[in-house]
Amino acid sequence: MYIKPGAMLGLLGGGQLGRMFVMAAQQMGYRVTVLDPATESPAGSVAERHLQADYLDEQALDELKSTCAAVTIEFENVPARALRYLAEHCIVSPGAESVSIAQNRILEKQFLAENNFPIGPFTVIRDEQDISRIDTSLIPGILKASQFGYDGKGQISVDDAGSLPEAFSKLGNKPCVLEKRLPLDREISVILARDNLNQIALFPVPENRHEQGILDMSIVPAALPDEIIGKARTIAQQIAIRLNYIGVLCVEFFVLADGKVLVNEIAPRPHNSGHYSLNACITSQFEQQVRVLCGLPHGSTQLIQAAVMTNILGDLWKNGDPDWSLILGNPQAKLHLYGKHEAKPGRKMGHFTVLADTVEQAMQQSTQIRSALRR
Repeated sequence: MYIKPGAMLGLLGGGQLGRMFVMAAQQMGYRVTVLDPATESPAGSVAERHLQADYLDEQALDELKSTCAAVTIEFENVPARALRYLAEHCIVSPGAESVSIAQNRILEKQFLAENNFPIGPFTVIRDEQDISRIDTSLIPGILKASQFGYDGKGQISVDDAGSLPEAFSKLGNKPCVLEKRLPLDREISVILARDNLNQIALFPVPENRHEQGILDMSIVPAALPDEIIGKARTIAQQIAIRLNYIGVLCVEFFVLADGKVLVNEIAPRPHNSGHYSLNACITSQFEQQVRVLCGLPHGSTQLIQAAVMTNILGDLWKNGDPDWSLILGNPQAKLHLYGKHEAKPGRKMGHFTVLADTVEQAMQQSTQIRSALRR
């Protein structure tokens, strides 16, 4: 049994990931209702319906469960309680239990450690007493809030033990994870989709480069030995199975200078580093999200060409609207704007992807475009 095109699907969250899910669903003949508290949102503006309400608003949730054949999420900070409530009446993917782990750094780290997945040294800090007992071998490190952190927000570098109390205070004296800073060679991510039949489809693995904690570029395929790519893919599949995860999942990895592969974090949704798939793969991560939600077979994740995806941040608007001809004038480049009405520094406003026969060619063109945009 599968959900046929024409059915209404539900989406919790109204951001750009939701916008791209809505577009993929509509292309396949589905309709979408977005539940999001904002008056305007990238996903709500293109969906058939936008319910403006809190994620725990029972009237709105009742509306979703009575009109939607299945419901998914756009970001991980949707309350797990809302997913449990909806799951009593309709298909919900991913499930509340796996989301509740991935949306909390403490639970996530404990899950990974308890299941012997490779991770870097860390400790949990819940109060000032924990700070006084800290293992100084974790310094220098990075203090990360246990919830609601993204794009470098909710985390502070700690270079010496004496600055830890101040960092904890800046993060609101709320539960945190302190991670030891590691000698990174590069960062990669594995994006996969797992369905109810335990069938797993893996996307090509990108190398991810960041600026000030925000993803800047994703380069695919990553220029790494097959052994390292294979190890990361195996770990990601094991995580999905152990979580009993149904849907599209991203596992971010650190690759250390000595070749070790460590899990950084889990995102229970499509991921910024997988946006290249919109143009460079036979099936995008968003179409795959629709397929899993509706009980359809996985689409092919074959890479059509090498690609470099570059984020477009609100900083580019400081002198007015960017000159989009710098992207659109390149026949190998694809522009994606997210429909956000206000540009802010560090805010993701869109991305562009350059396709080429080789990674080197795609990187050269992407770098040229980005430099021209920043002038």
